Amino acid sequence: MFNFIVRLTRNIIYFEQFLFLITYFSLKMNHEIDRDLLLKEARKALENAYSKYSKFKVGAALLTKEGEIYTGCNIENLSYGLTICAERVAFFKAVSENKRNFVAIAITSSGNEPTFPCGACRQVLSEFHQNIEIFVDKDPKTYRISELIPYSFSEKSLGN
Repeated sequence: MFNFIVRLTRNIIYFEQFLFLITYFSLKMNHEIDRDLLLKEARKALENAYSKYSKFKVGAALLTKEGEIYTGCNIENLSYGLTICAERVAFFKAVSENKRNFVAIAITSSGNEPTFPCGACRQVLSEFHQNIEIFVDKDPKTYRISELIPYSFSEKSLGN
């Protein structure tokens, strides 16, 4: 009888651990996108912007499928062509950490109007996910990259 109780207790513990792991990974993989949290992180990133010439600050927060957030800010250069946007900074940081699966990005700026990604940033966004959700501060709508750049340059364009 004692051995039966020990085995039963052990099995119950294993089952509880199993349920915990299923719940944990289910939440991790199927997390809901928190627009407000992403915008808050983008606003924090905006504070680090180097916008010495235009005085126009931009911040971005990129969410991976795994639930990690990578932020970026615009970094200007006197030679304007060398300036890099907040969205690409966030993407390049994530990609340099071997992240490739993205679900959402939030963008904010020091301007009074909603600030959408520029053409170069739209192309970078489309490289990784055609259905990535885009949250733009001061605009309640959720966008998809396929709406902002319906005819992106893709692998099909290369004939592959």
